[in-house]
Amino acid sequence: MGKQVWKPSTMLNPVPAIMVTCADAEGRPNIITLAWAGTINSDPPMVSISVRKERYSHGLIIDKGQFAVNLTTRKLVYATDLCGVKSGRDVDKFELTKLTAEKASVIDVPIIKESPVSLECVVKNRLELGSHDMFIAEVVAVDVNEELLDKEGKLLLEKAGLICYSHGKYWTLGEELGFYGYSVAKKKDIKR
Repeated sequence: MGKQVWKPSTMLNPVPAIMVTCADAEGRPNIITLAWAGTINSDPPMVSISVRKERYSHGLIIDKGQFAVNLTTRKLVYATDLCGVKSGRDVDKFELTKLTAEKASVIDVPIIKESPVSLECVVKNRLELGSHDMFIAEVVAVDVNEELLDKEGKLLLEKAGLICYSHGKYWTLGEELGFYGYSVAKKKDIKR
């Protein structure tokens, strides 16, 4: 069977479904749902998000220079979608979704209390790309729900029920297929 050649597009899927929190100069918070986000550096830890220039949150992130990436879950999928289709110009998304704006530990932008993991970010650079601007940010703190920690403090993120976005739909994550390095690990080191 052959392959069809299509015009260039953004077919890199699945992608994370995240809720990004930001705030205006008076501290009024907003949430924007994004799927174009990723890890871009380890030391210092850095992430990127891409936001359409006409989106309300775009200007808030430019003005404040801060945002938080809040991971989303099966329980948060409705709120995740709603925050992507409604504009913060028109509605208070925290009130609309009944989510809780919680004070972040380092930045002056709230995190979402119901999110299992929130990455507090400070913008280091903005790249104008065309339809979107990419914000490159340093992660200055990570807020983790203690219910996801085992007795030794290890994060068990698989218990969070994380979701992703693929080709217009939200999906839960499936079963573990392996771990980094399992292809070269000795059988005695593989615990299942």
